[in-house]
Amino acid sequence: MLSKCRWWRDAVIYQVYVRSFLDSTGDGIGDLAGVRAGLPYLKKLGVDGIWLSPFYPSPQHDHGYDVADYCDVDPLFGDLAEFDLLMAAARRLGVKVLLDVVPNHCSSEHPWFQEALASAPGSAARARFHFADGRGPEGAEPPNNWHSMFGGPAWSRVTEPDGSPGQWYLHMFAPEQPDWNWRTAEVGAEFDRVLRFWLDRGIDGFRIDVAAGLFKHPELPDSDDPEADARTRDSVNPLAWNQPEVHDVWRHWRAVCEEYTAHDGRERLLVGEVSVPTAREHARYVRPDELHQAFFFDLLSAPWSADAFRKVISEAMQDIAGTGSTVTWVLNNHDQVRTVTRYGEPVTEGSGLGPAPLGAARARAAALLMLALPGAAYIYQGEELGLPEVVDLPDDVLTDPIFRRTGSRARIRDGCRVPLPWSGQASPFGFTSGAESARPWLPQPSYFAEYATDRALADTRSFWHLYRDGLQLRSALPQLGEGRLDWLDTPPGVLGFVRGDGLVCAVNFGTAPTPAPVSGTPLLSSGPCPAGVLPGSTAAWWLSDL
Repeated sequence: MLSKCRWWRDAVIYQVYVRSFLDSTGDGIGDLAGVRAGLPYLKKLGVDGIWLSPFYPSPQHDHGYDVADYCDVDPLFGDLAEFDLLMAAARRLGVKVLLDVVPNHCSSEHPWFQEALASAPGSAARARFHFADGRGPEGAEPPNNWHSMFGGPAWSRVTEPDGSPGQWYLHMFAPEQPDWNWRTAEVGAEFDRVLRFWLDRGIDGFRIDVAAGLFKHPELPDSDDPEADARTRDSVNPLAWNQPEVHDVWRHWRAVCEEYTAHDGRERLLVGEVSVPTAREHARYVRPDELHQAFFFDLLSAPWSADAFRKVISEAMQDIAGTGSTVTWVLNNHDQVRTVTRYGEPVTEGSGLGPAPLGAARARAAALLMLALPGAAYIYQGEELGLPEVVDLPDDVLTDPIFRRTGSRARIRDGCRVPLPWSGQASPFGFTSGAESARPWLPQPSYFAEYATDRALADTRSFWHLYRDGLQLRSALPQLGEGRLDWLDTPPGVLGFVRGDGLVCAVNFGTAPTPAPVSGTPLLSSGPCPAGVLPGSTAAWWLSDL
């Protein structure tokens, strides 16, 4: 029987993108005190825990994913004392806290990288990173043909201490984010120190950025498809990602977490951002002695189709759940187009209408489907409000390094990171405690008034109430979270499955009313659900009479 402390297996975690959640100081940037003030809201919503985006000292070239000091708080967001207050408040409310750790790369302002720049080629300081001589006449060409995930070459050339053109260093993201060389033991030892620093402050676990990264092919050879990472915005270069040695790191980190669990009985969670080609490869990361969980992105990327959803869910249940772990479902995060826009049509500034009704209906149905699946689920902030992607931010306010590197708006991430609306009819919509004229770090469109939290809580038909009701039922029904899933025989375009002792979830992916696949006691629907029919782009839960 599973230990009661294994809370993570069916947990629902809310991703807090700190700089866009709630601003307590009036500077237009969210902070840790704002997160603490928002905890009662999240407790009322019914989530089990929160994942905090990076708040460490950083020059903010990639909004905190370029870390200059892994064991402190950037003054933008508060300080360690404020972090401790946040932890204490979360503990009182019974809300778990996960931190985002970034082990693949750091900031170019990290002291160790600055030491490397000041050191000679071949030095121990440079061995902590990937420094290499260039190719061609006078080493003027990069050491290999790899491209950065953010566009352009994955290498930048340094000027040596004597002023001469020098070696190149590897950065699979922005030039301000040099990759660590995990083949140097000193790097692993430093991250041991980082993990223990935060575990000693009482956190409940880590979300691991780029968890399939860390190790590169030791010979750094040319890639057969050098632009694949930049083209797909995914970690698909097999020479730079998913090297076999990475699994030894996760075994070690798991052992560190279990050491703390043995001391006090609280199980710490490791959840990885794992982008690999197949569910079977994904399953290797969640074997019993490695990560507890890894985000399963295939549901997020699946087209709106009953067949597509059934395929990715079946593969996950077979390959990932087969390891003894549970699947970790996601529909969105801080790097993805918001669900209502992804499933429908984008909004335009000033329309006041938000997303097309079809996109909103599909997003509601997908949310109910995700919450019915066996395993854990992660919700990105604002999804519970039905927020659309902001698609028309002016070029001069964009901050995504992808835009700076490529000059293209394709795949930029600012639109899902616009600060949340809490109340009122005009920006800043209660996001900042400053004057009404205070400017959030990204501008909020006028139609955000329709999605403000106070309005959502007052409207029982809102996205917020759908999420809250689903979370309440999920916690009350033992067959949700853990357990198996059996597919039902359903009409074309309808996905249906039964869980545990008779809970049924069905989704109509089509547009015409379809007979419900089972009869029984209705529990929750994502939209109007007359007796005996399941309208198009709607999901519903029943307790079956079967």
